[in-house]
Amino acid sequence: MSDVAAPSAVSIPIVEVVAAVILRPDGQFLLTQRPSGKVYAGYWEFPGGKVEPDESLLHSLERELWEELGIHVVHAQPWITRIFTYVHAAVRLHFFRVVEWQGEVLPREEQGLSWQWPHQVAVAPVLPANGPILQSLLLPPVYAITRAAEIGVEVALQQIEGALQNGLRLLQIREKHMPPDVLHDFTKTVLKLAQPHQAKVLINGDLELARKIGADGVHLTSAQLMTLSSRPDPGYGLCGASCHNAEELFAAEQLGIDFAVLGPVQPTLSHPGLSPLGWRRFASLIRGYPLPIYALGGLHREDLPIAQEMGAHGISMMRGIE
Repeated sequence: MSDVAAPSAVSIPIVEVVAAVILRPDGQFLLTQRPSGKVYAGYWEFPGGKVEPDESLLHSLERELWEELGIHVVHAQPWITRIFTYVHAAVRLHFFRVVEWQGEVLPREEQGLSWQWPHQVAVAPVLPANGPILQSLLLPPVYAITRAAEIGVEVALQQIEGALQNGLRLLQIREKHMPPDVLHDFTKTVLKLAQPHQAKVLINGDLELARKIGADGVHLTSAQLMTLSSRPDPGYGLCGASCHNAEELFAAEQLGIDFAVLGPVQPTLSHPGLSPLGWRRFASLIRGYPLPIYALGGLHREDLPIAQEMGAHGISMMRGIE
């Protein structure tokens, strides 16, 4: 999704750029300040630069980080790709998460360096193209989904409380067969459990319930996604969507959804009628995609590394609250 109207292919050619989200184990990431003499001097950005002709994205990333910071990339994961149109140029930004490197980070181009927390960026101004990326970094790697109607409300609440204590920070309430009054009370209790942990709770499909009860956001079904002409009002908070194919991913992109869930990747009990995508098809569908994607379907926590290698932001699990 372009952050500005798409540029004319004739008048404004798109410049291919790689950008690195260099992540420490504690969750901090690196921003660099553009030195004087450059366009947008003084602005903060993710390190990276232009892709040279006939150069692969990964090679370009490795070269840029060596030239700018004096580090060798050991492990980088493809992530989000966004087009942004500045006054002077249109750029396609290929973001990678760099999770392992060798060497000490140094300002080899006399640029400013600052390690930041996703929830509290303390430097400004930040290049306009990076605003959505900073928002995406706030999303945790695991997105859990409830199944209280299947296992019982009390058991579900116990599992949710334990998962929150163990670090779960994003949860979708998906209870298609729960009576409305029971769903209301269940949701209210989950929100109360989540609040001390600053975890986000989204409601699947029911925008009215989400608004009425003060949930942290909504999760659109694929059917809802294909009928909407605009994103739900910002007052609903976070907005996710379920996708199963390229058409639905395109719809989520056009609506400006915060993130999408794509699956099933593997066979799953919750979607017995859908053929699994498999990792190769999953990776193909999200290559060059502008929104964070959670892989869904028959996955477990140990599948998180492979999902991120395929370009996913993380994994979503219906049976992950255990």
